[in-house]
Amino acid sequence: MPGTETADPITDLVGLREVLDGPLHEIARRLSRYLSGRWPHTALVIFTRECTGRPRKVAGDTKTINKVTIEELETLKAALEPGRPAGTTATIAGGRRTVWAIRDAADLLLVLIPRTPGRQFPEPHRLSAIFGLVSTSIRQQVAQASPDYLAESRAAALERERTITELAAAHEATLVAILTTLRSTGLDDSRARSAAADSASSALVTLRTARHADQALSDEPPASAFSRLRRELRQLLRHHPARIEFVAPPGASRALPGDVAHAARAMTRTAVVALAAQPDLTRLRISWTSSGDSLRVDVRDQGPGTLDADTLRHQLEGRSRALGATFEVDCAPGWGSQVTVDLPVDPPSKAARATELTNLNRREREVLAQLALGRRNKTIAAELGVAESTVKFHVTKLLQKLGVTTRGEAAALALTAGSDVAPAATRSR
Repeated sequence: MPGTETADPITDLVGLREVLDGPLHEIARRLSRYLSGRWPHTALVIFTRECTGRPRKVAGDTKTINKVTIEELETLKAALEPGRPAGTTATIAGGRRTVWAIRDAADLLLVLIPRTPGRQFPEPHRLSAIFGLVSTSIRQQVAQASPDYLAESRAAALERERTITELAAAHEATLVAILTTLRSTGLDDSRARSAAADSASSALVTLRTARHADQALSDEPPASAFSRLRRELRQLLRHHPARIEFVAPPGASRALPGDVAHAARAMTRTAVVALAAQPDLTRLRISWTSSGDSLRVDVRDQGPGTLDADTLRHQLEGRSRALGATFEVDCAPGWGSQVTVDLPVDPPSKAARATELTNLNRREREVLAQLALGRRNKTIAAELGVAESTVKFHVTKLLQKLGVTTRGEAAALALTAGSDVAPAATRSR
């Protein structure tokens, strides 16, 4: 591990593999453990706008990391030169602190708050190289848009939206009450009342726009998402002999949640690669159409119609299930192939998700609650006081009952169902 001066290179590489191999939402905690010896720190933050569900991935002191804001991270990132690590002071978590910071060439940011303030940044270029591998892994997982990533991203986005809505509603009600009192004709000192009313009005406007600001961070216009896809596919197909046509969605279409945009790009790429692999392909048409409530992906060709439809259906199935999408794969020998995907822009209602959990027994609900916390079988077994083999049995059964194929999809159902998931005894542990 990098925590010792005489680290065994093999052990070092094994440790780094453990950082990269695991759920994306836990990568900050795994990286923090890996770096803790050589780079002792109290808090670690990875900031990336690639991950729309959780742009901040954090580990360490809860009181500190809960105060770190997007604005602080953006300001720090703007002050750093890509590829050049820096030991500096910056405003993080509401105060000026010593930080070890790296802005990767791909624009991901790593921030460590050292355990000893003012300590010199040890081996900054070594840490920069390590973070380069971590950032590459993050970008690949996001680009591939696996079902686990999509499910976790959707759950995080829903939770953030719920929290912001509740906070905005509570503060709005408070400020409306203040304004009502200040505007009362029964109060004297009109100048003071007018000044206070202006301040409260300004604060009310700010709170009412908080939801829109969060959407600007996580949402993406369909035309913009399609432009990114077009650049990627043009690079991918630059030597393909077929004529490639792109039909973009209307520019005024409703913005897409980040996880939907990622899924649409990933599923389009999957379909394009499958169709482009056919011999004697002469034309490939790629289009997106947005209806407001859903996004339709349409990929069709003029080719031999020899598409391996079963394999493609298997590749699309997991992602479709994670976001409630539907798809069709049609091919006619001698005529060509067509793949269509319909992605709902809005997630299913909480009531619908809760209904899917009603078939679970008490123990399965307890295991599901543990999955929602990102825990592995061994930890769940210790928490519930059962054998690890028993946990494996319950996980298999609850996946079957929920109609999902991965732990990540099951965890997403648990997260979006909230307090309906586990019995009180489990939630109070």
